[in-house]
Amino acid sequence: MSAHQDAVTITAYPDGPLLVRGAAVLETSDGEPIEVTRRTVALCRCGLSTIKPFCDGTHKASGFRTDA
Repeated sequence: MSAHQDAVTITAYPDGPLLVRGAAVLETSDGEPIEVTRRTVALCRCGLSTIKPFCDGTHKASGFRTDA
C-alpha cells in the first residue's frame, strides 16, 4: 500500500458535513473509539444530527450555513 493510499483527508463541504476519507481513527471526547465501518464518513457540523458524530442530512432542512 502506498503512502497516498494511507493518507487521511478531511474535506469541509460548504453548508454541509466534514467528509473524512481514509483510515482515520475517530474517538469520543473521553478517548473511547467510535466504530467506523466505511473508509469514507461524513461528520456532522450543524449539531442537529440524530446519529452524531455522523451526518444524517439534517443540515439541509435546518438551513445550516458555513463560511467554508
